[in-house]
Amino acid sequence: MKYKFDFEALVEYWPQLLDGALLTMEMTAIATVSGLALGTIVAIGRRSQNRVLSRLSGFYVETVRNTPFLIQLFFIYFGLASAGMRLPVFIAAVIAMVFNVAAYTAEIVRAGMDATPRGQLEAADSLGMSTPQIYWHIILRPALERVYPALTSQFILMMLATSVTSQVSAEELTGVANNIQSNTFRSFETFIVVAGIYLLLTLIMKFAFWLLGLALFTRRRRLGTPL
Repeated sequence: MKYKFDFEALVEYWPQLLDGALLTMEMTAIATVSGLALGTIVAIGRRSQNRVLSRLSGFYVETVRNTPFLIQLFFIYFGLASAGMRLPVFIAAVIAMVFNVAAYTAEIVRAGMDATPRGQLEAADSLGMSTPQIYWHIILRPALERVYPALTSQFILMMLATSVTSQVSAEELTGVANNIQSNTFRSFETFIVVAGIYLLLTLIMKFAFWLLGLALFTRRRRLGTPL
């Protein structure tokens, strides 16, 4: 195999790559915050004594987790457009990301909630704590601390999955890379560089989540428990 690498052809496209990386992180940030909030609500719904609410929450989780993200994206972008509701690419992509990551987050958070010792719940009840107080102080906060590493991994996977949104012409990192390689005919070099950028973004996210974990979970920091 005789191939001469030429990365100089990509130098003029660095501003576009930077814009694509920033858009990728923006989409990820919105999906992370919104997905965590929605996923937590769904997790509570799945544990509800109300059968209708529990089954609806379960149906949502199983539907999303057992269908490809690309199909979900196409459904929101092309499907809604066919029904007369055309969304901008960015909004459609973020909505698809939120609904996708929320389903996985719900199961992760639910597992953390289910791990709460029954004795703690009985003790909280005997102290006269209200249901919202028990959920927040005894169930939810310890659950989030317990599953924080798994949540971190899921959000990083969601960042990497933003590459799928290039299929609806989202100008995130992979979308920009597709445009660059079609202009330069340097596919090998383009995707080597893009892979390196994704790796850098992953490391930045891991470090940011590690710092956030230290700030949020002071008990682990005092005990020296790794996040």
